[in-house]
Formats: sequence, C-alpha cells, structure tokens
Amino acid sequence: MSPSPTITADTSMADLLVHFPGAQRALFAKYHIGGCASCGFRPDETLGGVCQRNENIPVSEAIDHIIESHDREVARQILPTDLKARLEDPDPPALLDLRTREEHENACITTADLFSHDKLQDIMASWPKDRSIIVYDHLGENGAMDAAAYLEGHGFTNVRTLRGGIDGYAKEADPSLPRYRLEIA
Repeated sequence: MSPSPTITADTSMADLLVHFPGAQRALFAKYHIGGCASCGFRPDETLGGVCQRNENIPVSEAIDHIIESHDREVARQILPTDLKARLEDPDPPALLDLRTREEHENACITTADLFSHDKLQDIMASWPKDRSIIVYDHLGENGAMDAAAYLEGHGFTNVRTLRGGIDGYAKEADPSLPRYRLEIA
C-alpha cells in the first residue's frame, strides 16, 4: 500500500474520500457528519469548511480521527491468503457474502453465507458476540466496511473484512474461482 497523502483544512471532501474511503463513516460516527441529507456535504467542500459549519469542530481533531479510523479499517482487513489458511482451522471464521444472489451463485467461497435480512436476524439473535466473522463484497470496498462497522456497532467484537473482496481472493488465494467485472449502466 502506498502512503496516503496529507490531509489539510483545504482538502476537498472528494479528494479526502478517494484517499480515505472510510472518512465519511468516521465523520458520521463521531460528529454525525455525512450520513444523511441534513448532515451531508458536497464533494467540492473543504474539510475545513465542513468542520466550521458543524459546530466549529477543530480541523486537527477531525483529521486525527479520520487517520485513526483509517488505520483501524486497514487493520480490520484480512489478506486473502490468510483467510484461506484460516478456513483450514478446526474452528474457521463465519463468512458473510454481501453480494447479490447471482454473484454469489457464480463465484463464492464454499462456506460463505449469502447475507440477507433473514441472515441478519439470525446473527443478531443467536451468534455469539465474539464469533470470528469475515465480511466480503466484490472488491473489498465500502460495502464490506459498512457491514463490519454495523456489526461492531451492535456489539460484535471479532469482525474483519476481506482485503480485495472475492476478486482479491480469486486472484491471490483461489485461482479456480471465476473473476468478473460489474458493468454499471
């Protein structure tokens, strides 16, 4: 991973989210910024401007929080090769696949459960809070991080995300899995 650029008060929110994709989660969790229309921000706004119009949050405090949150998200990720090894353990982690049913049926890690509303109800009702859970999506981006943050917010203490998602797993750990690209219309 290449080092992230320096964040300043003049950093646009668009640039911030490119280099620190979890910044919106971090700002929302601590300051209730960016989670809905009433507390949102424009891509061309600067971090300093967003902090100023949200109760004059000290920019240096917001920057420190974004960097700390980013470091925690990076630490929360598991490498595809490490996951493959963990799946051989006597007590392997539970796998939650956040993709669509069609994607899951096309390519999935064998023991993965397709995430659904019913699955979420089962998790909340019966899974131990310390159960090892690995969440993955197609590319290991915000979907998996959002789901991991949600589970952690509900008391689960051992949640990780798969770096690179199923695509990274197919590329680095299991070349027999088909790789694909999503076409956005």
